[in-house]
Amino acid sequence: MLKQSVFLMSLVVTGCANDPIIDHRGVNEAAYQRDFAECQSYAREVDTVSETIKDGAIGAAVGGAVGAILGDGHDARRGAGVGAVAGGGKGLTKAEQRKERVLYRCLQGRGYKILG
Repeated sequence: MLKQSVFLMSLVVTGCANDPIIDHRGVNEAAYQRDFAECQSYAREVDTVSETIKDGAIGAAVGGAVGAILGDGHDARRGAGVGAVAGGGKGLTKAEQRKERVLYRCLQGRGYKILG
């Protein structure tokens, strides 16, 4: 269940990633495309799967504990499932934001003016 949820969330978030908008005034487009590809490769080094699984596991533990305290074994399992999905979503979002920061900083470091 957790792996399926993580996969679905990764498809949704990955599809929403924003490419930077740069000021193209005075920019050699071929050089920018090369730099962009290199910076994207650095951004891909962020381990989104590990971050998602780690936060999903934390969410499952917290959700399971809350469910056990407030109810019975069934509530604990349900709480763990909800916590896993919520925690995994949080982890995936954090990792994708980190990827975006790496990409933007790399391009800025190469002299491009990022507008948004």
